[in-house]
Amino acid sequence: MDGPRSYEFEGVAPTIADEARVSNESTLVGDVAVAANASVWPGVVLRGDIAPVRVGEASHVTDNALLHASVVGDRVMVGHGAVLNEATVGDDALVGFNATLNTDVTVGERSLVAAGCVVPEGRDVPPESFVRGVPAQVTPLSEASIDIEALLDRYSAAEYSGLAERHTDLFD
Repeated sequence: MDGPRSYEFEGVAPTIADEARVSNESTLVGDVAVAANASVWPGVVLRGDIAPVRVGEASHVTDNALLHASVVGDRVMVGHGAVLNEATVGDDALVGFNATLNTDVTVGERSLVAAGCVVPEGRDVPPESFVRGVPAQVTPLSEASIDIEALLDRYSAAEYSGLAERHTDLFD
């Protein structure tokens, strides 16, 4: 294959940094930018039609996630099956498997959004928060007995970058 399925929308084509790894089995539409050392895995859809999609440096959007008109900062991990709709995620954050961030949600830097969590429309999650539940409840990390440093190390961008490099058939 010659790279991901990439489509222009209203004259704007996706851009991928030379140092990024974007799966041949992903779909990028319109105003999408994937920064250096980021990875986009199989089944991911990045749709920048009503607003841009940005994947920050050394961030990783994993299998079957959907980002529509959303921005993820640097060193962000987006888990399998997560849905971000017109949402923003700050640097060094983790978004768990099958989490949903609805319209106009902002997740502050160094926050953890738990797997399966649903963050209702318009929520503003402060930096260094633990977000869990349906609907989401927010707890400061300092009160949640969670070691964010250990989690960031465990799911580090560097580790996922190395994994992407080893998958030579998934990426061009």
